[in-house]
Amino acid sequence: MDYSNSASLYEQAKEHLGGGVSSNFRYAGYGESPVPLFYSKGRGSRLTDVDGNVYIDYALANGPAILGHAPPAVLEAVSRTLSMGQLFAGQHEMELELARRLTGIVPCAELVRFASSGSEAVQAALRLARAHTGRRKIVKFEGHYHGWLDNIFMSVAPSPNEAGPASAPVPVSHTPGQPESVLGDVLVLPWNDIDVFAEALRAHRDEIAGVIMEPILCNTGALRPRPGYLEGVRELTAEHGVVLVFDEVITGFRVGLQGAQGLLGVTPDLAVFAKALAAGFPLAAVVGRRDVMEQVGAGGVMHGGTYNANVMSIAAGLAALDELSRNDGEAYREMNRRGERLMAELPAIARRHDEPMRIFGVGPAFHVAFTDEEDIHDYRSFSRIDGARRDRFNARLHSEGVRVTTRGTWFLSAAHSDADIDESLAAAERAIAVLKEA
Repeated sequence: MDYSNSASLYEQAKEHLGGGVSSNFRYAGYGESPVPLFYSKGRGSRLTDVDGNVYIDYALANGPAILGHAPPAVLEAVSRTLSMGQLFAGQHEMELELARRLTGIVPCAELVRFASSGSEAVQAALRLARAHTGRRKIVKFEGHYHGWLDNIFMSVAPSPNEAGPASAPVPVSHTPGQPESVLGDVLVLPWNDIDVFAEALRAHRDEIAGVIMEPILCNTGALRPRPGYLEGVRELTAEHGVVLVFDEVITGFRVGLQGAQGLLGVTPDLAVFAKALAAGFPLAAVVGRRDVMEQVGAGGVMHGGTYNANVMSIAAGLAALDELSRNDGEAYREMNRRGERLMAELPAIARRHDEPMRIFGVGPAFHVAFTDEEDIHDYRSFSRIDGARRDRFNARLHSEGVRVTTRGTWFLSAAHSDADIDESLAAAERAIAVLKEA
């Protein structure tokens, strides 16, 4: 593939944008692409770069494009609002309607606060947990990502030399400029180990305000919780008066209309949503139990934001829910059917070429890993997969016109067709054949 236009634009971008991009997550390349790529348009399941290369897109902007790129129903709903104005520094009726819809859909949602990004909504959830309990510490888990802000951006992908013992990980910061002082407010644990979790709550019962986790570990391999693990966490947090927060920034409105909490049948105290909530428009929310959420009202907890509940994003959220709810959730049935076909047939292709491949996750969000290990259940066990082989496979797929996230996660959209799946499997067959030859 030719990437010369992207290369030229990137050189120009370095003169005007810090580092040449507006998010560090865009640095990751795709094998033959020499620079972060520039894109010209997205329509449905396809994405086109400025050199005219077209990809079947399973990255989907890292998850938000649940209905595909430029979904007509959402664009029409947004366009109808443009003449209303965009920001009022006040309320509007559509904001109330979307909140009403969310409280009727999401199991834990008794009250809603809107925000503009997942990172921001996570901060609101952590503040609410501390205000509600009067305690300071937050429990997070290795490999879980909850945004890039200082007080929670730690132990996302720590090196073995820094991470400490598996049963008692050391909090590891991830960026220059992050103060070491924030590490003392976070207790890092291994995920999917209920015994370690129970002991930590007993040992720190008077310090822990909240526990935050991805209920399906989409940022590290799309790993699912072990049977009974979430139920055990729910029981223990309730017993110790600790606020349980599900970070559903990725899983919310992606794995099902009720998110992972509906799919897995465990209801947290608070949950954070973003990405798929507005099908590509910037919208996030923290939702949860009335007595906890009321801290932002009568409790005096500060939560603000000029762009919160802007007219366009709220209209997009309402339209997205309409589309995802249509025909009793037909979009989810189709995403699951097509995703599960990929999950079944990709390993079958790998076996034909004597490649060890395992798939983790669910139909609308799954991860392709090169490993023959049976027990992959947390960050440390996942870190033993052959990441270099996965990266080469992703790079070759990209050259074949199939784009997945650089970390190996595939997202399905309602716009993907059976023909897209056929084409993607054929590309995977060619990619694995080249990988095997190499």
